[in-house]
Amino acid sequence: MRFIHTADWHLGRLFFGRHLTNDQAHVLDELVRLARDARAEAVVLAGDVYDRAVPPVEAVELFDDTISRLLLEEKLKVIYIAGNHDSAARLGFGSRLLAGGGVFVAGQLCADAPPIVLEDAHGKVAFSLLPYMEPATVRFAYGEAAQELAGFDEATSFAVARAAARIPKDCRSVAVAHAFIAGGASSESERPLSVGGSDSVGTACFAPFSYTALGHLHAPQKAGAENIRYAGSLMKYSFSEAGQRKGVTVVDLDADGAVSVEEVPLAAPHDLRVVRGALAEILADRGRFPKSEDYTAVELSDKGPVLDAHGKLSQIYPNILQVTRPGLLEQAGTVREQGRKMLERPDDVLFGEFFADMTGETLDEAQKKTLDEALAELLREEREAKI
Repeated sequence: MRFIHTADWHLGRLFFGRHLTNDQAHVLDELVRLARDARAEAVVLAGDVYDRAVPPVEAVELFDDTISRLLLEEKLKVIYIAGNHDSAARLGFGSRLLAGGGVFVAGQLCADAPPIVLEDAHGKVAFSLLPYMEPATVRFAYGEAAQELAGFDEATSFAVARAAARIPKDCRSVAVAHAFIAGGASSESERPLSVGGSDSVGTACFAPFSYTALGHLHAPQKAGAENIRYAGSLMKYSFSEAGQRKGVTVVDLDADGAVSVEEVPLAAPHDLRVVRGALAEILADRGRFPKSEDYTAVELSDKGPVLDAHGKLSQIYPNILQVTRPGLLEQAGTVREQGRKMLERPDDVLFGEFFADMTGETLDEAQKKTLDEALAELLREEREAKI
């Protein structure tokens, strides 16, 4: 069976205030053409369909158009799950009705849900759908059997093992999951999965599957084994990803379940570019600094005053989004680095320091537990926010 593994579309994304819907539509056109030309039998989307729980109308319309073309025009099966950016309940709406037409959706984690079974010339392939799950989600879904589960690794391993147990004997299998696999290379545009503690998951639980299609990390990469992979995000969503190659993974399962993969690039109409140099050099040297329509961030090395840098640079880079002056901050000391490190620290650590400053005492274990539960609840409310 040949299928296309993709993930992290983040439809409705804003990038420095710019709507990316038209760019995303262009890339999804390429995806539909690839699915047709590659003679794929299914498209598997491993979470983060949308960029937020309540996506803008144009994002919903784009998703509807894309899956309609894949299903109705290309006659493909479409499989997708909720990621941590999605509203699980909203994404899973109508899943039983859609399944009758060949669209298989898992929004919320359901205890011991049967796999989706597709067939090719060699027999059956079972797809286990494992939408983004927190430990509390697993405990709620599985009830008494899961009440002692604590961290992400333990909870995810439990749910994956239960899913693997439902795979029919002598059947090739694919796990579709949205999680942070330990050791994976992350990017700036990914939202943290947890507050306090580790949100990483080991790979051992996925060993029973012929292939594991992962979502969450935006760089295409293997996760501990050749058959456990992230497809990466649909597009580049932070300047830290400027050097990455985005696209999808074409997966072939042979009759025995052996896997071969090919990473196929998809080109967005605007790439991401980071330009570094002195303003005068950038303005004068088209050999080193050619004009570009890419979304551009410029890091100026000038130490002295610079007038209207953004206006001047926009003549060369009409889609310039950011101008920074690292040299000035170096002269001023480590202010930027200190601020960046401060913002990178977890919310529970920042609150703990604030509490100590205000009270002269540190949080005890009971208070830490209460804080973690409150912050986790805020994250869940944010994903399900109505506005």
